[in-house]
Amino acid sequence: MSAAADLRRRTALRLLAILPLALLATGCGRRETAVEQGNRAQILHRGVGNEVTELDPHLVTGIAEGNILRALFEGLVTEHPEDLRPVPGVAERWEISPDGREYTFQLRANARWSDGQPVTADDFVASFRRILTPALSAEYANMLYVLRGAEDYHKGRSTDFGTVGAVALNPRTLRLTLRNPAPYFLSLLTNPPWYPVPLAVIARHGAVDRRGNPWTRPDKFVGNGSFLLREWRPHQVIVVARNPGYWDAATVRLNEIHFYPIDSVDAEERAFRSGQLHLTEFAPVGKIDSYLRTAPQRLRRDPYLGTYFYRFNTRRPPLNDVRVRRALALAPDRRLITGQVTRGGQVPATSLTPPGTAGYTATAVLSQDLDAARRLLAEAGFPGGRGLPPLDLLYNTSENHRAVAEALQEMWRRELGVEVRLVNQEMKVVFAARRAGDFQILRSDWIGDYLDPATFLDIFRGDSGNNYTGWNNADYDALLDAAARTADPAARFALFQKAEAILLSEAPLMPLYYHTHVFLIQPSVKGWHANLLDHHPYKHVWLEK
Repeated sequence: MSAAADLRRRTALRLLAILPLALLATGCGRRETAVEQGNRAQILHRGVGNEVTELDPHLVTGIAEGNILRALFEGLVTEHPEDLRPVPGVAERWEISPDGREYTFQLRANARWSDGQPVTADDFVASFRRILTPALSAEYANMLYVLRGAEDYHKGRSTDFGTVGAVALNPRTLRLTLRNPAPYFLSLLTNPPWYPVPLAVIARHGAVDRRGNPWTRPDKFVGNGSFLLREWRPHQVIVVARNPGYWDAATVRLNEIHFYPIDSVDAEERAFRSGQLHLTEFAPVGKIDSYLRTAPQRLRRDPYLGTYFYRFNTRRPPLNDVRVRRALALAPDRRLITGQVTRGGQVPATSLTPPGTAGYTATAVLSQDLDAARRLLAEAGFPGGRGLPPLDLLYNTSENHRAVAEALQEMWRRELGVEVRLVNQEMKVVFAARRAGDFQILRSDWIGDYLDPATFLDIFRGDSGNNYTGWNNADYDALLDAAARTADPAARFALFQKAEAILLSEAPLMPLYYHTHVFLIQPSVKGWHANLLDHHPYKHVWLEK
């Protein structure tokens, strides 16, 4: 079966999964849609865009997975539904030392795993040890480097976890000690790498520090969030149901959430239009104007702390030559792309970090300069693109991504004489290629995990599990290390400015635009507030008829 035919088959299966049987039955009367039935029964139907391959909080890297995990797990703190400020989660309260380095959390007596066992401080310590264990190869392990001794333990420079700043003082008291003050630390704790996982359950199904452990399958799953994993049909649907044992179950109004991995934005829009989805992950760029005219209340264009960019594999010629990378990065007309292709209020990007991130705006820029791009390509030995082999651009299957890639392909051909071949694959194939470094140019984006420039700049550290480009610059890493040790905001931002200038000068990436989240939503969905991180605590969401 061809890749295109296989994609059509999977899309058809996903659409069938969300068509209620009532719609397939014959009869004279109008049949109730999934949305209408969901409004009555408090069942939210949500598209998540891509296929989900993993629900282990310590191993996921995608947005779709994160959107599901926030229903299944809860960390020490969680987020206010409107402005995402940290509010008590498993920890009912905490104290911070005067120097900002020590956080002492008091856990709730009624925090429980879904098998009825209490969630303890030891569970958090054991979970942090697991994600920092080198054998697990967790891409997000570096998020815990803010803890004293965590980096040394993860990199094997220490084998004594007792040197890591995570100590259970008693079953309900956890003390975390930071290597340096981090004003964003509480917000950091709301992310999946900081979630506790049930180590005893994981151990019953295999090694706790190995990928592929089946503990997240519905018949084995144990979590501590406001919902339980009830069903997982790959390529079709993931169903979660209200957790009666959750400590704040009285707040939860939804009975179920059905997550649909529909990677075709056109198919997702059709499912929304026919009443099968309350929410989509995306809106097709070709339908934005139509919704603005005919149903503006169903189109949302929310602010979003994220950057859409392309990675260059610096380990492979010709992209190991900074002149070729910079030539490619200086050629695109970003305003044309956001104005005529994406059309969702996106802003052309000239840096990795979105402007105004916690008060920081990069002064270095990487914007269109055709004369410089042509000169650099000639200096690299490819005047007018002559002699440069065709380059492959890999993107995950999506009509929106294809439209952007086709625009870039034509710009590089017209302005530089560079031939680029477009390669689309489903997300799990792209993830595998990304991990293996099996690409030349890779479509990417990054959504901030917390409100600070470090959430963007840290991904291009040489040792970052999210780098993928092969680019490594000791000066860049040293500047970020210095920023992590600096408490004064102005001095800290000055270090970030120097680091970002290096990053943009050496161009292992090409920023294209700053995100907005453009999606479709039914008016019956309540409690879905616009916020920069696009996080929506499900226990504060409900449906109206």
